[in-house]
Amino acid sequence: MAQSIVSTPAKGWIKSFLQHNAVLVIAFIAATVSAIMVPPDAKYASYFDLKTLCCLFGTLAVVCALKNIHFFSIVAARIIRLTGSSRLAALTLIYITFIGSMLIANDMALITFLPLGYYVFSTSENKWEVALVFILQNIAANLGGMLTPFGNPQNLYLYSHYAIPTGEFMRIMLAPFALSIALVTLCCLLIPRHSLRVSVRDGEDSLPPLRTGAYLVLFAITILMVFRLIAPALALAIVVAGLIALDRRALRQVDYGLLLTFVCFFIFAGNMGRLVPVREFFHSLLQKSTLLTGVISCQVISNVPSAILLSSFTDNYPSLLTAVNIGGAGTLIASLASLITFREFTRRYPGSAGGYILRFSLMNSGFLAILTLFCLRLGR
Repeated sequence: MAQSIVSTPAKGWIKSFLQHNAVLVIAFIAATVSAIMVPPDAKYASYFDLKTLCCLFGTLAVVCALKNIHFFSIVAARIIRLTGSSRLAALTLIYITFIGSMLIANDMALITFLPLGYYVFSTSENKWEVALVFILQNIAANLGGMLTPFGNPQNLYLYSHYAIPTGEFMRIMLAPFALSIALVTLCCLLIPRHSLRVSVRDGEDSLPPLRTGAYLVLFAITILMVFRLIAPALALAIVVAGLIALDRRALRQVDYGLLLTFVCFFIFAGNMGRLVPVREFFHSLLQKSTLLTGVISCQVISNVPSAILLSSFTDNYPSLLTAVNIGGAGTLIASLASLITFREFTRRYPGSAGGYILRFSLMNSGFLAILTLFCLRLGR
């Protein structure tokens, strides 16, 4: 009896850890297996993109600080209150998520704005109306972040790995980004139009002026770091010092699991690149179509590991960059951010997982098919 009492909490903790860190666990296993095939040596040091890790840490830390003062929720809530109908409210929420993903990355945009979407539409007796808004917010977060280097984690990596000029980066992604906005806007017509009394709890508090100003300055510094206008070491030192003084909790709230996931996939990708059969296999696939290889890879192993792995085998960064961004649509595991939306909806509506996955898959598959055909026509 005593043994079962002890083991039950442990099993519960393990289950919870695996649910919330599934990709990290997979990445760790992949890195470990690859390390058996390619034993650690001096070349391992060249695997890691320290600039990407610095930029990612700095951005996540400042976003956590801004989230702790409810900056994004308060600003969004004030905008939402200006709407009067469900369709306009949904469109506003989705556009806010679009813009948010460009500034604070897709996963943080969803963590911040999905609860706002629920508060706005929770009075609706139709849970599938809420599901539709959630799915469109999810698509907006995954596709909205494609335009900026810091909009998606894979963008940060590829931007640094290939040293892509900022102007060229945005030119590559502008056409699929514009099409994504048009498609999401059209999909908002699926939401029934009825009067909506908006009541958003997150918008009741006011922003602390001094902290808000300081955090926005730190956020500007992280942007300058991403755009290579300030040295990562200096920028990171300023951000860490500022948050130690103003909000140490933000440093503890950083998604270290995501950082460790990057480290593990750096090891895995680096080792795979040293195996001749693997290198020849990926070279042959990528020579046929970098775009299709990248898109299909995202559906199986998600877009972040696809970017890290495939970048070891191709210099065709315009096609790879496009693939791992539009490839975030499709299956539930194509983007880590999609799992955030899934967990949030099923937490609010237990027992609705099957219906949600069906609707999610149909809509995302449609977006993926249209965007892939469009980008193929562009010659990617």
